[in-house]
Amino acid sequence: MKEVLKISIIQSDLFWENPAANRLMFSEKINQISEQTDLIVLPEMFTTGFTMNALPLAELENGKTLIWMKHQAVKMDCAVTGSVIISKNESFYNRLFFVFPNGDYKTYDKRHTFTLAGEHDTFASGNQRLIVDLLGWKICPLICYDLRFPVWARNTEDYDVLLYVANWPEKRIAAWDALLKARSIENMAYCVGVNRTGKDGNKHRYIGHSGVYNVLGEQISTANFEESFTETIALKKSHIETNRKHLQFLNDRDEFNLI
Repeated sequence: MKEVLKISIIQSDLFWENPAANRLMFSEKINQISEQTDLIVLPEMFTTGFTMNALPLAELENGKTLIWMKHQAVKMDCAVTGSVIISKNESFYNRLFFVFPNGDYKTYDKRHTFTLAGEHDTFASGNQRLIVDLLGWKICPLICYDLRFPVWARNTEDYDVLLYVANWPEKRIAAWDALLKARSIENMAYCVGVNRTGKDGNKHRYIGHSGVYNVLGEQISTANFEESFTETIALKKSHIETNRKHLQFLNDRDEFNLI
């Protein structure tokens, strides 16, 4: 188990519905990470932007983007995560891949499809939450709209890091800021949120506000919220253990099961 886990978050504009251009762009940004990192986090639908034009853009699970993610993970000797459009069994999924340094991977399909944008009409919802173990750290990766539903994120497994990849627009950015902080406090876990910048093909504007919050809800990332950036942040296991032992809020959590 590592005492310190280093997470690199990449906030960037995206090329609309252009997977090849986005993979190239993120390759360049990843190559510029100069310090050792354990996990690189990319935004939601990082190869296309948040589009409902799934048919021509969807990949099979072992398509070009997963191959690219595996290459980046092996090259950088770290895990890489982000979500892409996947086609499987005649359905489309907003699927997060969590790729380990050896090229192995696990997946999470977005549970809460964004009905306001009609995502539920195009994409099937997932029904299984994912907890991954990275170097002794338990990480729960979720996607964008999932942030609004605390029951789905509830820390019943004593995970260490709650992670959201997103395309969260400017007009609702106050909710993004507030909910990331709330999720860290109520779950006594680090909370990582990675959003995009720029304007998409539907004229929606994004101003980032990617950040990392500790178990007390304090922001520990320092990069400019609203510009493209890459930042590597060190998470400390002792911070989690000390505060959970002292405050013991998780001991009083309600027990429940989702049906």
